[in-house]
Parts: sequence; structure tokens; C-alpha cells
Amino acid sequence: MKKSKVYTRTGDGGMTSLSGGVRVPKTDVRVEAYGTVDELNAHIGELITYLEGEEDRKFLTGIQCDLFTIGAYLATEPSRAEKFGREVVTGEDVARLEQAIDEAEDGLPGWRGFVLPGGSRGTAVCHVCRTVCRRAERRILELSGSAPVMPEVCAYVNRLSDYLFVLSRKMLFIEGKDEIVWKKR
Repeated sequence: MKKSKVYTRTGDGGMTSLSGGVRVPKTDVRVEAYGTVDELNAHIGELITYLEGEEDRKFLTGIQCDLFTIGAYLATEPSRAEKFGREVVTGEDVARLEQAIDEAEDGLPGWRGFVLPGGSRGTAVCHVCRTVCRRAERRILELSGSAPVMPEVCAYVNRLSDYLFVLSRKMLFIEGKDEIVWKKR
């Protein structure tokens, strides 16, 4: 197998290729969408290093695989998107996230108000993931204004940010720490 070089020099002028070969500016809304999904995936990789439970680590590794697929889908020019042949993520995947949210909330104290990000290093990373996920959702929705995007992709990313919020609460609870509730000055 021939080793390929990481650098190609084809992007030095601010252009990149979508899957399928079409060249677009690196600032294109599609590049912003899949780039933000990639950024989220990297942050989730960091988050996994803070999790104690093997089940939570496995679940988030599965999420990373889904995000990689979503990123590949978003990086594909619409005329070539049929190569996916099936839905990128399904309604069942969204339901799986909803079930995970319900399970993570089980046993947590009731909601006492808006929570400030933080409380522990792992929880702070979880909140970074949540906010990057919200940005990814906004970028995907922006893309959907000019190109077709499967509705399940939008629903999945929306539910993922909810899951990350609940996971941050669960992490603090497991650590025996209190949430930092926002108080108006």
C-alpha cells in the first residue's frame, strides 16, 4: 500500500474539495458545517477521557462514529449524496439519544435553575461539547437553507446537545459535587 502525504498544497489558496471533487472556499457554509461536527467529535474524544463508566465511554464512542458519518455526509456534494444509500442517522438513532437522556436523568435531583458551565474539569469539557454541538446544529441548519439536509441529521444533533447537558449533570452527581446555579446579581 502506497503511503500518501498529509499535505497536498491544494488548499493553500483558501479552497478545498468536497467529497466528489467540487472545489469550494474553505469558508463555505458546507465546510463550516462539517468542520464544526469534526470539532465536536474531537471535544467528545477529550470528554471520554474524563468518564469513569465504561458504558458512558462506549456510548460516546458510538456517538463519535455517528458524527464521523454525519461529517462525511455533510462533506459530500449533494449530487453525490446518494452514495450513502441509507439514512445517515435514523429516527431510531434519535430515539436512542432520547432514551439515553431519560436514563442519565434518572436519579438526578430536580432542575433548580440555569446551570453555569463547570463544577469539575470533566463537566466543563462536557459543556464545551454541548456548546460546540449547538453551533454545529446552527451551521447545519444554515446549510439546509441552501442545500438538502436529512431532517434526522438536524434532530440528532439537537438531541445530542440535550444529552450532553444531562450528562454534565450526571457527571457532577457521580462526583458528589453540586451544580453551580446561576444567580442574578
